[in-house]
Parts: sequence; C-alpha cells; structure tokens
Amino acid sequence: MGSAAGFVRTSLAAITLLVWCQAQSSTRNYGPVFEEQPAHTLFPEGSAEEKVTLACRARASPPATYRWKMNGTEIKMEPDSRYQLVAGDLVISNPVKAKDAGSYQCVASNSRGTVVSREASLRFGFLQEFSAEERDPVKITEGWGVMFACSPPPHYPGLSYRWLLNEFPNFIPADGRRFVSQTTGNLYIAKTEASDLGNYSCFATSHIDFITKSVFSKFSRLSLAAEDARQHAPSIKARFPADTYALAGQMVTLECFAFGNPVPRIKWRKLDGSQSSKWIGSEPLLQIQDVGFEDEGTYECEAENIKGRDTYQGRIIIQAQPEWLEVITDTEADIGSDLRWSCVAAGKPRPAVRWLRDGQLLTSQNRIEVSGGELRFSKLVLEDSGMYQCVAENKHGTVYASAELTVQALAPDFRLNPVKRLIPAARSGKVIIPCQPRAAPKATILWTKGTELLVNSSRVTITTDGTLILQNISKSDEGKYTCFAENFMGKANSTGILSVRDATKITLAPSSADINVGENLTLQCHASHDPTMDLTFTWSLDDFPIDFDKSEGHYRRASVKEAIGDLSIFNTQLKHSGRYTCTAQTVVDSASESATLTVRGPPGPPGGVVVRDISDSTVQLSWSRGFDNHSPIARYIVEARTLLSSNWKQMRTNPVNIEGNAETAQVVNLIPWMDYEFRVLASNILGVGEPSLPSSKIRTKEAAPTVAPSGLSGGGGAPNELIINWTPTLRDYQNGDGFGYLLSFRKKGTEGWLTARVPHAESLHYVYRNESIGPYTPFEVKIKAYNRKGEGPESLTAIVYSAEEEPKVAPFRVIAKAVLSSEMDVSWEPIEQGDMTGVLLGYEIRYWKDGDKEEAADRVRTAGLVTSAHVTGLHPNTKYHVSVRAYNRAGTGPPSPSTNVTTTKPPPKRPPGNISWTFSGSTVNIKWDPVVAKADESAVTGYKMLYRQDSHSAPTLFLANKNQLDIPVPEDFTHAFVQIRVTGPGGDGIPAEVHILRNSGTSMMVEDSVTRPVPHAVTITTHSLVLAALIRYLEL
Repeated sequence: MGSAAGFVRTSLAAITLLVWCQAQSSTRNYGPVFEEQPAHTLFPEGSAEEKVTLACRARASPPATYRWKMNGTEIKMEPDSRYQLVAGDLVISNPVKAKDAGSYQCVASNSRGTVVSREASLRFGFLQEFSAEERDPVKITEGWGVMFACSPPPHYPGLSYRWLLNEFPNFIPADGRRFVSQTTGNLYIAKTEASDLGNYSCFATSHIDFITKSVFSKFSRLSLAAEDARQHAPSIKARFPADTYALAGQMVTLECFAFGNPVPRIKWRKLDGSQSSKWIGSEPLLQIQDVGFEDEGTYECEAENIKGRDTYQGRIIIQAQPEWLEVITDTEADIGSDLRWSCVAAGKPRPAVRWLRDGQLLTSQNRIEVSGGELRFSKLVLEDSGMYQCVAENKHGTVYASAELTVQALAPDFRLNPVKRLIPAARSGKVIIPCQPRAAPKATILWTKGTELLVNSSRVTITTDGTLILQNISKSDEGKYTCFAENFMGKANSTGILSVRDATKITLAPSSADINVGENLTLQCHASHDPTMDLTFTWSLDDFPIDFDKSEGHYRRASVKEAIGDLSIFNTQLKHSGRYTCTAQTVVDSASESATLTVRGPPGPPGGVVVRDISDSTVQLSWSRGFDNHSPIARYIVEARTLLSSNWKQMRTNPVNIEGNAETAQVVNLIPWMDYEFRVLASNILGVGEPSLPSSKIRTKEAAPTVAPSGLSGGGGAPNELIINWTPTLRDYQNGDGFGYLLSFRKKGTEGWLTARVPHAESLHYVYRNESIGPYTPFEVKIKAYNRKGEGPESLTAIVYSAEEEPKVAPFRVIAKAVLSSEMDVSWEPIEQGDMTGVLLGYEIRYWKDGDKEEAADRVRTAGLVTSAHVTGLHPNTKYHVSVRAYNRAGTGPPSPSTNVTTTKPPPKRPPGNISWTFSGSTVNIKWDPVVAKADESAVTGYKMLYRQDSHSAPTLFLANKNQLDIPVPEDFTHAFVQIRVTGPGGDGIPAEVHILRNSGTSMMVEDSVTRPVPHAVTITTHSLVLAALIRYLEL
C-alpha cells in the first residue's frame, strides 16, 4: 500500500515536471504559420522558361518540413523526378500541360502540428493560329450597317481584339461609327461609307505576364452597292448578356452598339437606381469600377438618332469570394476545460465552412462537436493540442484561417504573479488583494490572516476567482495575509503585509456652471491625504479621462500645489459640456466629487431630412429637431446642391422665414428635371449650427423649357446655304429629357416662316440649303427649345445673312508709284456699295515681275475700307505688274486692269571715304570724298550725317547736298561719333563711321562699317543747306 502511494507521488511529480517542461518550451516552440503561400500561376506554352516555381514558406519552431499535393494526392519527391523541393518551394522542371495542369497545395509540419496552404492552380496559356480557310467577301448597300465576325482560334486566357484595314499596321479606330467588341472580337460598322471599301482582318492578341503573342485572320473584302441615302432608326446589334455575373471589387464592362443612319448615339441608365460616380462612360461601353452590391440591378442601353430609338436591358448580378468576418486565434486552454471556437465568413453564394486538425478533415466525435463555423470541445485533454484550420469556400474561391491550440496542465505557481509584499490601505476604506497563481486546471483558493482562516462575512469577501476584499478597514486589520492555491497537480502559497493609512478627502469640491461657447472657466478641487503618500489629481468628462496632452490647449492645470487640483478650461466648445469629476488619489484610496458644466452654443444638426411631394419646381421637406445646445432655436435655413455643382446654396422656401418650432417647409423655385440633395441648418442667438446630413438624391419632375436659347447668329457657308448658330442650352435650363431646338426663319420681307427641328441638347448649328437662296440675303431667325413636356418661349428675332459670294466687280484707277529701290505705293478707287455680295473685308494687291505669270504673284492684303497700300520687299530696278481685287469671307473678286511700275536703282554700295575734320572756334568742318554712282546705281542727291556727342546723348541728323559740313560744337567739346552715308532716289547707302577727337585732325574710320538701324523719330531744323534733327536713340 505504501509503495503504491509512493509510486503515485513519483508519477505525479514526473507528470508535473513533464508538463512544466512542456509549458516552458511552449514559450519557444510553436506550430507552422504561413508567411508565403502558392499563388495561381499561368505558364505560357512554348515559353523559353524551363521550370515553374510554386512558393511556400512557413515560420515555425522547430523549423517546418514540407510536402506538396496535386489534386489532393501527395507528390512523391524522387531524385530524378521533375518535381523538386527547394526549401519549401515546389519546382517543376519542363512543365507539360497534360501532366502538370491542376491544383496544388503545400503542407507544412513540425512537432506542434500541421497546416495546409490555400490551393493554387497551375494553368497553361496558349493562342493558336486562325483558320487558314479563305473568308467570304461581304457586299452591303452604302449607308447600311455591317458586322464582321472574328471567330477567334482556341486560346487561354482571354484576348484583346483590333481589326486591320488592307494592311498592317492600319488599325481601325473606335470612332463612334465603328466598334470592336472585346467580348467576341466582332467588328461593327453602324453606317458604311465609301471610305470603308477594302479588306478586313481580325487581329487578336494574348497577354501572359511579359509575353505578348498576336495572330490575324484571313482578309475578308467589303464592297459597297449604290448608296441608300434614306435615314433609318437604330437597331442594336452588339448586346451585353441578359445576366452578367461579376465579383465585388472588379470592373464590369457592358457593350452596346447599334446600326442606323444617322449614326446612333448610345446612352446608359440604371432602371432601379441613379447613375454611380464609378461609371466610366464611352458611348458603346459602360464600365463600372470597383463594383459593389449597390451596383446590382437592371441596366438599359438606348440607341437614338433623329429617326427613332432602340433599347436593350440586362441585369448585373454581384457575387463575392469568401471573406473572413471572424477567425480563430492561437489559444492556451486548461486541461479539463471547455472551448468554443468560431469562424464567420461572408460571400455570395454563402460560403460553406469546414475544419481541419493537423491538415486532416475534422468531424464531430466524442467530446468534439463541429457545426458549420463553430467548433466545440468538452473537457480538453492534452491530445487536443495541435494546429487547427477553418476553411470557407464557395464557387469563387477558398480562404483559410489557422490557429494553434495548446492544452496546459500546471501545478499552482506564484513565481510570475505573487501576492503584493506591502499592501497599503486607507482607514475606513476598502482594499482588494488579488490571488492569481499560474495553474491548470484552475486552483482552489484559501486565505488566512496569520494563522486565522478567513471566510466570507460582512467585511470579508473571497470572490470565485480567489480575490480577497476587505471593507471598512481599521487599524486592527493590519497583518500578514496568505493565499493558498491547490489543484490535482500540486499546491503553493504567497503572503503579503497589510498596512493601514489615513483616508483621502475632497475639501473643496467643483461647482456646476453655465457658460457660452468660447468663454473660459476654472473648476476648483482641493483635497487632504495621508502625508506619507503622494497625492495626484485626475479629471474625467462623463467618465472618460481627460488627456491634457491631446486637448488642443482647452484643458490646463490651474495650480502646481500638491493639494490643489483646479482645472482651467479655455475657449470652451459644445463638446466640453457634461459632468466633470475630480478624483484625488493615493496608492491606497481615492476621493471624487463631480459638477455639471453647461456650454450654450449654436444648435446641433437637424436629423432625418426627408423629401416628398416632388413637383417640377417644388418639394416638401421635413426633418427632426436637433439639439438646441441650451439656447432656443430661432429659425431654420434650407440649402441644396445639384449634380452640376458641389457647392451648397441657400434656397427660397415657403414660408420665407422658417420658425424654430417648425419641422417642415416647402422649397420653391427649383429647376425642373434636376437632381438635388437638401440639408437643413438651425440657428439661434449664438449663431448658425452644423448642417444636417444630406437628404437622399431626388430629381424634380419634368416641365417644358422656360428659357429661350441664346447666342442666335450665323452666316458663312457654301453658296445657296443659310447657316444658323446658337449657344447650346445648359443642363440647368433643359427642364426635361428629349431636349432639342425648333428654328423658324424666313427671308426678310416675306410672310411665311420655314421651320426645322434639331434634336440633341449639344447641337449648336443648323444648315438650310436651297437653290433659291441668293448670296448675302438677310433672313429673320427665331429659336425656341422643346422637350418631352412641350415647347418653350421663342427668342427675339435676329437677322442672319446667307452665305456670301465673291465680289463681282473690281476696283479701278489703280496707280502704282515706286518710292525706293525696294518699295512702292499703290492706290485705287473702291468698289461701289451696291455691287457687294457680302461684307467687304478689304483689298488684295497682287504684284509680279515682268516676264512672270500672274499665278506666281506675291500678295498683300489690306483690312477695311482703305484704298492705298505700301508694298516693301521689292527688287531694285525691276518692272512689276500690279492689280487689285476686293475680297470677303467667300473669297476674292475679279482683278482690276493691271498697271506697271519700275522700281528705282539701288543706292551706291560704297560709303563716303577719306573723312577728315578741322576745328575752327565753335565749329568743326567735316569733309569726305564725294561718292559717284555707277551705271547700275541711283544718282547721289545728297548726304546724311548722324552726329552724337557721346554714348548717352541723343543723336542729331544733318542733311547736306555737297561733301562737307560745318557743325557747331560747345567749348568743352572733346570727342564725338559720326555716321555719313549717301542718299538719293534709290534710298540711303551704307554708312561710314568715324570717331572725332579735338586733338586730332585726321580721319579715324571705324573698320567695321555696317548699316545701322534707322532712328525712331527725327526732328529737323533748317540752317542754310543743312538740316539737323534730334532723334531719341542711335546704336553706334
């Protein structure tokens, strides 16, 4: 019997040691946790890559070992196999579709357990060639629509499509008249034109990683029969599916394209909801980014032209991959206890949840119950420890969540959490002494004071978790308190000493107050306490501690004295209203007092704005009253915004002033057929409060237009045309769908009006053609708008002229006169006003050299009614023919009879030379050699001299008819700069430059003699035969 008891004690000690060792090692060892899992892989057939790598890496202690499964069957890793394990990665050499395509899973294991990765598919991408068969030619009547089928070859994954016309790379653009479906690859032409003749080939491209492959089909020839100019209504040919399934978060693309003449316009709408900001519009396509469940519904494509409309409808159905809402986490549980784990996943269809333990399917058995997303354990045993996974799966995907369960068995141990050695407590107060040994299963707790066993009484409470609570403490309660803990694994105890101190008391409590927003306030709080302990003050607002560092300067301590804890509040806001509690605290006890602060301010936001009774220009709003923030609400303000502007604007209401006790009002003067959001603001004597949340979006009802289009004008165009222009009406003034324009026009002076209907709000001109329309004929024109509800008011009548014709008569008495060697003046008599067939814009001078054809003539145009022109850039000593024509917006009229003019010879090229000067009193005499003109140069009639005292003074111009000149100089004259050049009928020659010094009587020619800019302005005075002019500036 004794030996049996000893054996039990020895076994218990061994188990205790084993479990303790396991518990200690658990802080270091843990099961596998995936850091990298295999991903879906697409391998291009024929790729230069010779292997595929599926990644797998798990964090584990001890390190994990790895296995792989393909389609649920474990892969055998043999030395010469194409499958190799590199760390945790699976490397497949020379992958082959027939053998290697499938689903792969990584299995990671260590001594703590096993986990399996998510499944990853290996697929093979390919694109075969188009069929080599010739494609049938297509013949269609010009003006009708046509479709070319792509019929792409076998491929994976999807392709992008373009079409070639005649040759590569002449790709057909998507321009509204032509459309390439990215679903089928088919090419649609809404209305064929002569330019569409040719050969067509479908060009398909596959994109796999960084590899791009393209193939194109045999050409199919399009020929056109005689044009059918008749217009016809749209017919939708490219349709999106009746049901389009999409995953949340992806982009959805719907295609819609129609044949018709004129080319139809495509519009999109959601029948059971409004347009989303996520829509990306380009007419044949509707793309919705980041699609969500709110985008589910019925969508309509409408094709419209002036002959009619066609519609098609289909649904978008949103589904979703599984996504975790609640997952399991690593758990330590006591042996013998119960455990409930839960995994919750969202998805559409609803995901099914299954459980794995160490990689194997877990089902209900004995103490374990599996029920969907719940796993329950009854009376845990050590063998329940391991790696667990919950798996949520629907047809769109699978997600895994992993956690490790560690079942513990431990004797009580106080080493990590002993009873506090010194336990201070306040007189007449309460003390709580926890007893929290580490133990599994939970230990039984007993308390003693000295040798006295404590039991529950009026002053002593031992809670179910072993905590000791002593109340109404007195000096006699001081002493040693010991906690004893015991379970089937063993026992332990821990002791602390209780010391009784004086209680803390509030001696000056805070007082309640009532203030306005923005004012300052101090709440007082003083306390007394045991002098052997430190005293601290804390404040809370409605039981939430105040963090002074995060109060943005609103809260500050009012005193640094230990016994004073006053709180100062600066620039109070509405959020500072509430119950403030001051707590004076030592390590053994605390005392608290509270006061209420009321902050008055502008009202809070009204709630629940509801829109009803919607008409074309009014709605009825109702709302619920918000907080008045301790000051009565005086009135309400209604604001609105439209989809055209993000700015909120105050609206007119009925009544005009909404009293503070009202909770409904009518909004008036709204724009018909406009999307609105409304919000309400309340005000009182302290200001206007925060706005309510916006109401739901509504659209006012339609009404006939109330504003006539503006900007009525016109003119121009081809002969026999009347072009009428206007400014397109903004969305604000359209008032309804089916918007367009009604034009009325008649020749001025006639009785009957012609009318024309122009659909589409974007239209901005109309062209009326009639052989009877004469050039530049005035028409009276009016315009009004219409929509589905009726017609609007007419505009004022405007006068618009029909297209002009070129002038029919020519100017006369043309005179051309040579001015210089490269310039001439031309004048003429204007055409008569009665001869005009348009608005005279000016005259065009044409001039050409003798011997040249008139077609090669140079041209100069004047503007307005001027009857002369100065022509430059001519060749010297050259005979020119000159004619003049009138012109308007339609073109130039007939030429005048040509006249002749011969430009003069050019001036001599040689500048004056051998320049010398002599000073005599207050003058300087400057001489130079005369310049003699050559046979091909114009005669010299005189000389020009520019004289400048220094680089800062204005130059003076002197004219001379001989080769010397006397120039007056001041007494303090030291030097000057001079330019001398010849002048004559051919103009001015090249200047010679000299620098005159008083102490030098010889010429100082500047070597780099060049032509200088002509001065801007000249003032000339007469002195004998010499003229002097002062000009602003000359660059020397």
